[in-house]
Amino acid sequence: DGIEGPKTEIALRAFQLSRGFPVTGRLDETTSEALALDREGGTGTYRITTDDEKLVSYCPADWNERSRRERLLYPTLANCIAEKLHTSERCLAWLNPSKDLAALKAGDEVAVPIPLERQLARPVDSLEIDLERKLVLLIDASGNLVGLVHCSVARDVASVPRGTCAVKTIVADPGYTFDPKLWPEVRDVDRKLAIPPGPRSPVGIRWIGLDRPGVGIHGTPEPENIGKTGSHGCFRLTNWDAEHLASAVTLGMVVRIVDRSTRVEGLGN
Repeated sequence: DGIEGPKTEIALRAFQLSRGFPVTGRLDETTSEALALDREGGTGTYRITTDDEKLVSYCPADWNERSRRERLLYPTLANCIAEKLHTSERCLAWLNPSKDLAALKAGDEVAVPIPLERQLARPVDSLEIDLERKLVLLIDASGNLVGLVHCSVARDVASVPRGTCAVKTIVADPGYTFDPKLWPEVRDVDRKLAIPPGPRSPVGIRWIGLDRPGVGIHGTPEPENIGKTGSHGCFRLTNWDAEHLASAVTLGMVVRIVDRSTRVEGLGN
């Protein structure tokens, strides 16, 4: 969103650590040049298409009604475009102060951030989930950091199983089984429900299942909440990070779940 904060600092520290630069967490000249950033811009114009409109449909809050839908699509065009450009609706509104985002239609142009192309310097050999800092660390075969994504963890973090596990499944466009026993706050569902796939599915557009019952790394319909607690035992990412991570992992890959990673102490708090 163009606003520097704790996640920006962690990302910069991680990049500097991976490149052997002095770890400052600041966008100094060396780091900026290595990232090939356009210090004058970073935004552009996006024209909404009829294909974007096809991705928008009413997304009910009621779980019973959700189970009767064919797919769970974006509720608004603003929601769709924000995710497509890896940002939040709040940032989209900030970039377009004179536009009514609720009235967007095909043919309209909006100012948007331009996401950097994501390329890993080296193949990923294992993952490490840092519960304290809410990070998924991507590690190469030499034990070096090659990437990270922010995640959300379980509200009851003490219940999260620590230790070593492995990637068991990688699923694109996953469905979801709603079990009311796991959602005590929902009072009008008395049986398990099959929730259809789609970007507003509870598990987003990618599911990376671990070899522990019901535990996985997945996308989310609420990217603004990433980095907070509140999941029901899994590790949630933005949909764009879930897609990126799913393309980097392989079946059987080792995943270590720890309170705080010791291999990347340079990231700070």
